[in-house]
Amino acid sequence: MNNINEIVASVQKQPESFEEYLISYADEVGDLVNSYIPQGTHPDMDRYLYRPLVEYSRNGGKRHRPLICFAACQAVGGDMSKATSAAAAIEHFHTAALIHDDIADEAELRRGEPCMHLTEGIGLAINAGDLALSLVNGTVMNDPLLDDATKVRVVTELVNMTQHTIEGQALDIGWARDGRYDLTPEDYLVMATHKTAHYSGAVPLAVGAIIGGGTEAEIEALRNYGLDTGLAFQIQDDLLNLVGSEESMKKDFRNDITEGKRTLIVVHALQNSPERDRLVDILSSKEKDTGVLAEAVAIMEASGSVEYARNYAENLTSIAKNRLIDMVKPSPSRDLLVSMADWFVNRLK
Repeated sequence: MNNINEIVASVQKQPESFEEYLISYADEVGDLVNSYIPQGTHPDMDRYLYRPLVEYSRNGGKRHRPLICFAACQAVGGDMSKATSAAAAIEHFHTAALIHDDIADEAELRRGEPCMHLTEGIGLAINAGDLALSLVNGTVMNDPLLDDATKVRVVTELVNMTQHTIEGQALDIGWARDGRYDLTPEDYLVMATHKTAHYSGAVPLAVGAIIGGGTEAEIEALRNYGLDTGLAFQIQDDLLNLVGSEESMKKDFRNDITEGKRTLIVVHALQNSPERDRLVDILSSKEKDTGVLAEAVAIMEASGSVEYARNYAENLTSIAKNRLIDMVKPSPSRDLLVSMADWFVNRLK
């Protein structure tokens, strides 16, 4: 199997935008990530554990987390191949989070396919998610390309990333369980930053820069860029789930309403809509009727909450992009990361 440097070199036309970057390398990077999933010592281990995890990961989306890890490594002048185990570790964490998330949310679809807990059962799905979690730190610690000091620093980042994500997930699930409707946009921003921004932006970028030998200033600039764009990424997902797109239709469309999710759109509407009580009724009822779901979206749109969230994400990415340009020296990899912010904004429109 080709390493990441060979994969990048094999593309005749180098990508000029972040979207092209994802399209060019996602499939081969997915294969690279999946090469870190072991095989069992008994055939039934493959049947009940390793093969379902590999098949789930093959339906892996755009692979933006490992790809931004590689880009950050290259942006500070490093060898991308040394970041492969860390990039794979973060993607395996993402896989584990999705498997466990779908169980907690009682979701039905993931990227257009039935969720693992529906195809394999809840017990085996939990077990597969646990396996993916076990691969996170071990993948890095067993990497012969990294020195011990780098391994310790990277694993410390991964441990902190895991804790932040679980903290955010606890808020997300707990607010829904306890029927909390007293939340503010600031509450949402804390939750989403913990749940999504660290592992979808900040840590992949910081880890890539650490492995690439970046300065402390470069590492922190990339980390902060990842926090801002990772938060925008979550707000974008919230919007896509409500207002519709080709991508969102591959998931459970508007299931955030069914699950009573406290998104930025929802908490803003709860503070500003004259139809707050009706919105609370819908969010509390696990409603699946498409007409009622559309009614909830109409309430949020009428209160300006959809536009509020859209503008918040656009402003966040604009500021983040300018800061990164100021802090990290120009290079094709840095420019790809800058265009990530533009990609988020364009997908929100």
